Amino acid sequence: MDGVYAKTMEKEFDQWNGVKKGLDKREQLPAFKERQIWWCSIGVNVGFEVYGKGRIYTRPVLIVRKFSKHSFFGVPMTSKRKTQPYHFPTIFKGTEGSAQLAQLKLFDSKRLMDLMGYLPDDQYDSIIAALSAFFQKKKTP
Repeated sequence: MDGVYAKTMEKEFDQWNGVKKGLDKREQLPAFKERQIWWCSIGVNVGFEVYGKGRIYTRPVLIVRKFSKHSFFGVPMTSKRKTQPYHFPTIFKGTEGSAQLAQLKLFDSKRLMDLMGYLPDDQYDSIIAALSAFFQKKKTP
């Protein structure tokens, strides 16, 4: 692989597997709500799927829709302001960033590590509207 997408980093799948086994054994589930942003242990993923960093492979994730105490739809966040399609600009605690709308996925609450805070209502509502537009059926000619 060459060009802008080439990476020389060796992914740590074996280390992540050990962390994932520990997460799966967690019995105490955190209480969480929609609109919250959490450090979430999302792991080492394949190809262009977003991944976490650090010892337990975390990244901020916005809780978009809570289904139960066990699961939710979440949107991974980045601290970089991106103007690419499917990145929604955000400001959280005075820092510009982006919600990675195309990375929306179902998460288990066992992955939630630390609550960072709440995204402001207006930004959350705008992200929900952008996600809704995402799923609108496109008219074909």
